[in-house]
Amino acid sequence: MSKWFQDSVVYQIYPRSFQDSNNDGIGDLNGIRQRLPYLKKLGVDVLWLNPIYKSPDVDNGYDISDYEAIQPNYGTMNDFDLLLSQIHDNDMKLLMDLVVNHTSDQHYWFQESKKSKTNPYSDYYIWRDPVDGHEPNNWGSAFSGPAWTYVSERGQYYLHLFAAGQPDLNWENPQVREEVYSLMRFWLDKGVDGFRMDVINLISKPSGLPDADQDGGAAYGDSFDIVSGGPRLNEFLKEMNQKVLSRYDIMTVGEMPDSTPEEAINYTNLNGTELDMIFQFEHVNLGGNPDPRLEKWNDQPVKLSELKEALSRWQVALDGKAWNSLYWGNHDQPRVVSRFGSDEPRYRELSAKMLATTLHMMQGTPYIYEGEELGMTNVHFKTLSQYEDIESINAYHQLVEIEKVVDPDRMLDYLSFMSRDNSRTPMQWNDEKNAGFTDASEPWYALNPNYQEINAKDELENYNSVFYYYQSLIKIRHESELVRYGSYELLDPKDEEVFAYKRHYNGQTLLVMSNFTEQNVERNYQQEDGELLLGNYSDSQKYLRPYETKVYKFG
Repeated sequence: MSKWFQDSVVYQIYPRSFQDSNNDGIGDLNGIRQRLPYLKKLGVDVLWLNPIYKSPDVDNGYDISDYEAIQPNYGTMNDFDLLLSQIHDNDMKLLMDLVVNHTSDQHYWFQESKKSKTNPYSDYYIWRDPVDGHEPNNWGSAFSGPAWTYVSERGQYYLHLFAAGQPDLNWENPQVREEVYSLMRFWLDKGVDGFRMDVINLISKPSGLPDADQDGGAAYGDSFDIVSGGPRLNEFLKEMNQKVLSRYDIMTVGEMPDSTPEEAINYTNLNGTELDMIFQFEHVNLGGNPDPRLEKWNDQPVKLSELKEALSRWQVALDGKAWNSLYWGNHDQPRVVSRFGSDEPRYRELSAKMLATTLHMMQGTPYIYEGEELGMTNVHFKTLSQYEDIESINAYHQLVEIEKVVDPDRMLDYLSFMSRDNSRTPMQWNDEKNAGFTDASEPWYALNPNYQEINAKDELENYNSVFYYYQSLIKIRHESELVRYGSYELLDPKDEEVFAYKRHYNGQTLLVMSNFTEQNVERNYQQEDGELLLGNYSDSQKYLRPYETKVYKFG
């Protein structure tokens, strides 16, 4: 079975924010096509697009009303076919976002399903009778509020682990699974090269849908905790692989919140019977609020020892058994340089390069989120009205106005640090009007005001830029089996200043040293005996300067 995914670097595109080609203020498929030379220059192998299917956009495309149609704002199916052809002409591949835990409530299946209990689509979704006049259990939605909505036509509640406009499909129904496999074949037969599968570990629900734990006075039970990795997940993934995935030369990555390394090995063994890799959340879920009612909403930096422990656990556990995905950020995370580094102007470029090195020198397939290669930062909005994301807005209303567990200004601080909107502002192409993203009077979403200092045009004109540093990292990975396949050894796990590790392969060793602080620090790993492959300062000292990173090769 082909393992080309192990040698690849993936670039994630958030289509509505990447490039507008028709001046309506919204990024589109032809805009992506215009920027293929830029992506080719960066050196990436695979492009992953967030959903481009027809959708009412309750959750920015993750609520799909027609899986075989293009969202009109993004273009036409002809535009898609042309984009796919030109991606392949540039020796790159295309990964689609597969969202099949749930659909939109505007999807034909749901519109039919809600009509009656005898409808042919009745069991396409998860319906339950009221219990004592209220919801069937205590599960909460990921976007605040209950995970159940009542429909009078049926006299029943339907389950939605996300927004009310995103009803969960009933994977227990074989017809539903066949519908999913059919839509997958539709895109694979067009020539797409694989799928990123949205929350795929939630598709198998526990028998009886029991109540979930409610921590610390939380309004609802933790539905993710009880649903993740359900009893039939392996069975469903094996069936999907046997009926669809194994018949194409593709790559697959499953988004699996709350997964452990042991579960990942179960779902992504190197025999190719299920998926190729998963997105785990252990490192990006660090630094949560001590108050369990607030969960992810916090503005405190992550302890380096905890970050090392999380990333290293996956490196060691999966070595030789499964394959890691390597990522700092995506459309659901704040900007990496603001979260794990420093977005202060004097340190931004250094910390962006340091973070990139720390991740890209590990074993696995690296994922670069659009703008990460420029060192784009959080936008740091000041008022709730500036936010667009359903998760952020609902969390504010729930936690500030309904539960009253945090004051308004503090919650705005948390949103400024952690909101998904930080990564969804338009791509910063140049320092001109709307950062070169659109010629419309106004883009669909506000630009980060720092686009005049941080943009692709300036980066491409400066060979010491973050862009060219990413280009170097990708080139080293492509040329080095040591980087791609070497085993992993963490050094000094309790060190709160430096993240240092080694990679070993065929008698060769790689040493990576990254200073996560604004201070000069000294560390001795006999690095002078090795060859300096890469660093983010123009010269080399015996100590590590603020946010300095160095890569040495031995043997």
